[in-house]
Amino acid sequence: MSKKTPPTHHPKEHGTTISYVIGFILSLIFTAIPYYMVVHKTVTGNALLATILGVAIIQMLVQIFFFLHLGRGPKPLYNVAFFVCTVSAILVVVGGSIFIMSHLHYNMMPKDVTTKLAQDEGIAQVEGAQTGACNDIGANHKVIIKDGKAAPFHVEAKLCDTLTFINEDSRVREMAFGPHPSHLVYGGEIEEIVRKGYPKTITLNQTTPELIFHDHHDPSMFGTFTVRP
Repeated sequence: MSKKTPPTHHPKEHGTTISYVIGFILSLIFTAIPYYMVVHKTVTGNALLATILGVAIIQMLVQIFFFLHLGRGPKPLYNVAFFVCTVSAILVVVGGSIFIMSHLHYNMMPKDVTTKLAQDEGIAQVEGAQTGACNDIGANHKVIIKDGKAAPFHVEAKLCDTLTFINEDSRVREMAFGPHPSHLVYGGEIEEIVRKGYPKTITLNQTTPELIFHDHHDPSMFGTFTVRP
């Protein structure tokens, strides 16, 4: 009688102690990076979202390579195909969730956001009720950002005028309102990204005493504006 040969084991299917330790350390690093960015607000808005997604993808690759050993088994092609289908389904779910939350943010948030939406769409009234948006736009006031300074430093404006930020510096400005880091919402505007060659205009649809505007990443670049009736 012939003896059955024991199943052969592929050493490559399993990692070593060093590979597990390296994977664990990398996992901790790529977990700490987005946590630090969110807590300390080093990046905000879409840049923060893109960074978190990028780090999440790297984290996933670390898990696959160091712990799951995908592609090292006797049938690596089947494993890879199954993994690609799984990742595709996850991306659809995550992408759809972000899309839904983004639209809910603009359609079901408090008055400040609905005011911005009404202003962007030019809707001054809804069933006879004022939305807070301006129907007639007044004068335009320009603030030029150059060499880390805003000129003019102070702007006197009237209700329904517009304010345009023009960035002539090479660095991207993230304009925020109120004292740093406790930002305020003005007329539905929270933070505006202003790049060189791409001015950003906001409608001054709320009266306010002297209000500070500044660069979130460089608070030394700031100015003020006042909006009167």
